[in-house]
Amino acid sequence: MLSVMTSFGRSGDKAGKIMKITISEIKVNPGRRPVNLDGINELARSISAIGLLNPITIDQEHTLVAGLHRLEAAKMLGWTEIECNVCTLDALQTELAEIDENVVRTELSVIEYGELLERRKEIYESLHPETKAGQAQAAGMNRAIGNNVSDKMSVTLRSFAQDTADKLGVSSRTVERTVQMMNGLTEDTREVFRHFPNYKLSQSNAMKLSRMEPGKQKTAAILLASGQIRSLDEYQPVEVRAAPGHAKSSRQQKVEFLESVAGLKDPTKDCRQSPEAFILEYSAFIERVQRGMESFRLPNYEEALPALSQEQLHTLIGLTDSCRKTLEDYLSFVKEARANV
Repeated sequence: MLSVMTSFGRSGDKAGKIMKITISEIKVNPGRRPVNLDGINELARSISAIGLLNPITIDQEHTLVAGLHRLEAAKMLGWTEIECNVCTLDALQTELAEIDENVVRTELSVIEYGELLERRKEIYESLHPETKAGQAQAAGMNRAIGNNVSDKMSVTLRSFAQDTADKLGVSSRTVERTVQMMNGLTEDTREVFRHFPNYKLSQSNAMKLSRMEPGKQKTAAILLASGQIRSLDEYQPVEVRAAPGHAKSSRQQKVEFLESVAGLKDPTKDCRQSPEAFILEYSAFIERVQRGMESFRLPNYEEALPALSQEQLHTLIGLTDSCRKTLEDYLSFVKEARANV
């Protein structure tokens, strides 16, 4: 059910008809960021006192584009209808509008904020390919030497950094530095901080991480997120290679092993792991196992599979069942440990 209220958009929303739409008809994409309940409670009180100042934005299919908190506040107040700006954006423009709403929210982590800017850059340059660095520079040079450049290009020739800076109220250089930082952070490094949602990565540490060699980033990120170091200035990579001509003897290796075991048995040494560090290390272990299993799909192993005898197949099944039972036994051990708390 809908009823037309006024003619066209307002308060910065994309132009479209302002209509009252039945709330139950509004669809919300499942991939959107979760709502902030405290923010919704406060917004509901405000709307109850002064009304909805800005309509939410939906597309012609009644899918929400912007205004999730306003929509949830209206539901909390018991509304059955809500004012909507019904826009005609295509899929990319719709996603861009969603990003523009989310990126100004203060609770975003450094990684979440950077990933939103990364995606915004992809979309913006897809919608405006003439703004990509190479083409923009070429257009500028053409104008400088007197070649004709279309009026359309002159109007739309705003780089992603300029457009984003205007939207966020920051400098273009800040936007560029953030995207550059994200380009330097590996996916493994980003995943570390997803495992530690309560750790607040600073912009300074994130920038320093992005400048590190990819092979060292994850280790440094784990040390940071688990609280073992507070700043990357404290990070000291361990060199594992022995100097030429100074290879350790088996006796030396055995002595070092025994010393490390003795250190673990030392009652004065705190070897406890935090739950976050435990989950991260266990996740890395499972990932190594999974990668190892994938290696058995390589052609040199695959060619041997048809030649397996029935007895060898039973052996393979038995080994696999044993591995499964080991994991199940460990899971039972974890559940028992938690039950004893």
